[in-house]
Order: sequence, then C-alpha cells, then structure tokens
Amino acid sequence: MDNQLPGKRLNKYIADCGYCSRREADRLIEEGRVKLDGRRGALGDRVLPGMAVTVDGKPLSGESEKKYILLYKPRGIVCTADPREPMNVVDYLGLPYRVFPVGRLDKDSEGLLLLTSDGDIVNRLLRAAGGHEKEYEVTIDRPVTAEFLQRMMAGVPILDTVTLPCRARRTGERSFNIILVQGLNRQIRRMCEALGANVTQLRRIRIMNLRLGRLQPGQWREVTGDELKALTDKL
Repeated sequence: MDNQLPGKRLNKYIADCGYCSRREADRLIEEGRVKLDGRRGALGDRVLPGMAVTVDGKPLSGESEKKYILLYKPRGIVCTADPREPMNVVDYLGLPYRVFPVGRLDKDSEGLLLLTSDGDIVNRLLRAAGGHEKEYEVTIDRPVTAEFLQRMMAGVPILDTVTLPCRARRTGERSFNIILVQGLNRQIRRMCEALGANVTQLRRIRIMNLRLGRLQPGQWREVTGDELKALTDKL
C-alpha cells in the first residue's frame, strides 16, 4: 500500500507544505515546475527525509501549520492562487502565510469562499460523489415563477449533462434561494440561461456547515474549532 512505502508522495508533500492542493500540485509537476533534489520531479516520486523540493525555483520548507479561512469574496476577484492573474484571491488577501481557495466562485459572483493550506481537506471537499451542500442567493432579470423553480429543482440540461436534483425556494419577485450538491462551471448562471433568465446577482451564503454570517465584502475570519470539527466529521 502507498502509506507503507518510504517517504511521502511528491504531490502530498507539496500540499502539506501549504503551497497548493494536491490536484494543483499534480499540474505543477506535469508542467515541469517542481524539482526534487535538483532534477525534474515526476508524478510518482516520493520525498524522503533530507530531500530538497522546489517549485519555480523556490524551496519548500516542510509541513506548515494548517490554516482555514472564510472570506467574503467580492465581485471581480478570481478564485486562483496563480500569481499571473492580477486579481487572484491570494494576493487580494495578502496574508503572511499561504492559503489557496477550495473550489470556485466565478469572478462575477460574490460570497463565501473557503481557503486553506490543508491539501487533504481540499481533496475530500472536492470529491464529486460527496454530495456536499452549497447554498446561494440569486437574483434574475425576470419574475421567479413556480414553473421556473420546479424546472431548476428537477435538473436542467447544461454542458452535455443534466444537473442533479436540487432544492430551491422563491425569496422575492425576482430572487430565489438554491442549494446545490455539485459544482459545474458557472452552474447556476447556465441553468438560469437555459430557462430563459439571466443572473444579475449571485451570492454564496453557505458551504456545508460554514456560513457567511455577518461578513461583509472583503472581510475574512478563521474557521473556529467547532466549525472545523463539524466540517471534517461530514467528510
């Protein structure tokens, strides 16, 4: 078994250093941006004690204390740690330690975003079969009817598939609340467009047991111990 082999898989080592998720680490390794003792790293490599690992020429310094941050992401900020993106969320936060976003919230949307240095929890949260709930407040450019909500909840054909059944309720003449258990690219916007409506405002207010609460755009706080325990107990 993998955990009986010496050392640690290269992608897990990078994630445990708080640099990025294991999925992102795989991409960096494939792009040749990771070196192990001066040679180009490979996906199957293992890191043994004393080995030097660098990403883009910068050394990684072992496992760091795991951080968990809840941010109210404003519109215009991009959910990436890639420094080539001028509006990336990591530079926007400007924290003295490195975290990376869990999942996506598109540039034109706002609301709750989890960022962490814990690569393991990222993998567990992003598993498609997990059925982890995410809740959103949505405003569209036409009246929200019972038929519209029923079609949203039943599943909408987008991106060569049909969305999973979900829960939704009307909150105003042109607004509704929706709870999803999947995260297709721009899913809510595409679902609305398929039903003849355009989203004018979209805000995520919950990820599983984590809630936006009183946070205002641009504000952030650390996840509490009780919140983290409740989160990991569900994974």
